[in-house]
Amino acid sequence: MIISIVGPTGVGKTKLSVVLAKKYNAEIISSDSMQVYKKMDIATAKVTEDEKEGIKHHLIDIKNVEDDYSVFDYQRDARVILNKLLNENKNVIIVGGTGLYLKALLYDYKFNVQKEKKDFSSYSNEELYEMVKKIDKNSKIHQNNRQRLESFLNNHDKSINPINKMLYDAKIIGLTMPRDKLYEITNKRVDKMIDDGLLDEARYFYDLKINSKALNTAIGYKELFLYFDGKLKLEDAIALIKKRTRNYVKRQYTWFNNQMDTNWFVVDYDNFNNTINEVITFIEKEK
Repeated sequence: MIISIVGPTGVGKTKLSVVLAKKYNAEIISSDSMQVYKKMDIATAKVTEDEKEGIKHHLIDIKNVEDDYSVFDYQRDARVILNKLLNENKNVIIVGGTGLYLKALLYDYKFNVQKEKKDFSSYSNEELYEMVKKIDKNSKIHQNNRQRLESFLNNHDKSINPINKMLYDAKIIGLTMPRDKLYEITNKRVDKMIDDGLLDEARYFYDLKINSKALNTAIGYKELFLYFDGKLKLEDAIALIKKRTRNYVKRQYTWFNNQMDTNWFVVDYDNFNNTINEVITFIEKEK
């Protein structure tokens, strides 16, 4: 049995995954693009050893922050683990907020691994912009950002090509709650991260002077780097982390609503056990 738990950050995915793993004697595969990196703990809300409660977790802390790790790499590694567990007749819980990783794992996605870059030196920014718009009319890349325009055109055909066919028999459980309540939780979560030592964690990476994709992508570091550079006050950097986290929550909702056949459950924030029982009842009926 494969159960995948999805939803926005802060909604309770980790807690539910451990409860289900204990009940069904399962192992957990992470589908979080940031938790693969070592030492990126507080900013990514990485599951702690105490939270794991002895459950085996896969694809956490497998890379250094200076390493590149793509959705292609994840698909390869996660399928090896998933297939091995299934061959051993083990149940599997997949949990994380990176929808692209989950789709690459469970669906029939193909990659174009051609590495040759195209030469766009003879094109103007306006021409590149129009080419991008023909591929993705909703692209937010600015016309004057030539580097990003060229990067998109060189890499868009290397991204996963959705073929809406699931390769595995997986039940997809989505956790949700009213948006205003979730925003309140995420704001408090950022405050707790600060209390738990996020500044020290960010300062560690800042002092290493590593300009990596991981550090530039994860919310929490680049905002505090601006504070360390003297470009933002601390309270403004924290406010920016909260704002970007809320925006990320919106994007997660959009992804899981539009890209996956998700069975949604509204979280009972005051009594999470009610949500757990509701999910278990659903799983038992679907078995």
